[in-house]
Amino acid sequence: MVQGADPSLRDREVQRLIDELLAGEDRSFALDDHTLASRRRVGDATPDTEPDDEARAAEGSTELPAFAALTTALQSPPFMTSARVVVVRDIGNATTEQAQWLAAWIADPLDGVHLVLVAGGGRVSSALDKAIKANAQLVGPAGDQTADVLQRELRDAHLKLAPDAAKQVAAHLGEDAGRVPELVDLLHSTYGANVTLTLDEVEQYLGEVGTAGRFDLANFIDRGDVGSALETLHRMLTSSSAAQPKPLHPMQIMASLAFHYQRLLRLDDPSIVTKEHAATALGMKSPGGARFPLEASRRLGTDGLRDAIRLLARAELDLRGAGGLDDRTVIEVLVARLAGLSRRSARR
Repeated sequence: MVQGADPSLRDREVQRLIDELLAGEDRSFALDDHTLASRRRVGDATPDTEPDDEARAAEGSTELPAFAALTTALQSPPFMTSARVVVVRDIGNATTEQAQWLAAWIADPLDGVHLVLVAGGGRVSSALDKAIKANAQLVGPAGDQTADVLQRELRDAHLKLAPDAAKQVAAHLGEDAGRVPELVDLLHSTYGANVTLTLDEVEQYLGEVGTAGRFDLANFIDRGDVGSALETLHRMLTSSSAAQPKPLHPMQIMASLAFHYQRLLRLDDPSIVTKEHAATALGMKSPGGARFPLEASRRLGTDGLRDAIRLLARAELDLRGAGGLDDRTVIEVLVARLAGLSRRSARR
């Protein structure tokens, strides 16, 4: 079972695993690659170019329906090869019946057949999830943080970046770690191996700015850094990536900020003194990550948190049409005011 949040990094891991399992066998004989189509809701039209299994059967098509072809591959011994590799992508799209069938196969697999399940499409059913945990190996990219992926790819390519160049690459790409391998390949083909590249040599190949994380926005706001908070907000409103196909809507950002301040409110309690207390209050397993929201809550204090909630409430009304400003301006003003509130509280 190949996991991973970033589709690009996940696909690279799938390809690495396929190459390892094939071990030089002829792909045309040894590899079956299937993608489970998304499940349609009742009333959704079926695209003319992609008839479903029932439509194919009604038309008398000789082509095997998608899942029937998959089950045939899993139940057929390898032909002219020592093993067969069957890949099933977007496993979260499996219906209940399909998931149950796969779970039963995983519990009693056919000799010589390797099944590679790939995350995507939604949550895996409980029956299939149990079978995977009991009988399969969970794999995935070594890490999906941009800085970690960058260091790994640079090491494999025998390249080095000057510290300011590495920092700029990570900042520019943001959470779009899936673009790192392509960037490193481009740098390797341009400059060769065993060199240390400067910021000027790298910057021209960075392309469009990557996506920014919602935690980044909250962190800059908590620090009172208005400029960085607004820059991060603009990236969230305009940038997209494989992991985030569409830019975020101001209402989505509003919901994220509301959740952040609700957590800070829960820590506005004199009995919560240590990060361990804070972790318990927030339901966190590790107290290490509770230190930052606890410090942010203490800096704002009860009065600052009350002011922040007022700003959030007013902005939500404006996003719902109460004010005369457009949505983007409303969320920009909100972020600037929240960051300014944190800066004033820190000074006090």
